Amino acid sequence: MQVDFNARFVRQYNKLPYKIQQQFDDRLILFIENPTAPLLRIHPLKGRMDGYWSMNVSGHMRPIYTYRADTIVLFMLIGTHSQLYG
Repeated sequence: MQVDFNARFVRQYNKLPYKIQQQFDDRLILFIENPTAPLLRIHPLKGRMDGYWSMNVSGHMRPIYTYRADTIVLFMLIGTHSQLYG
């Protein structure tokens, strides 16, 4: 699996506290090794975000991603539940 990050995701990630960045990095490793790991709580999004997926990092922190192809994951956004979903 190939993982990529868009520019907006990178800007949001860089503004996060170091502890949250580390938690995301740990979850990303798990995601690459086992994308169906229950700890990630991956689920598809609906409505205006149809075609995107979300996974749990910690508490309300969520990254949102999509698939460019079967083996390419593009992370689009990262933020709290309320920041992402209004």
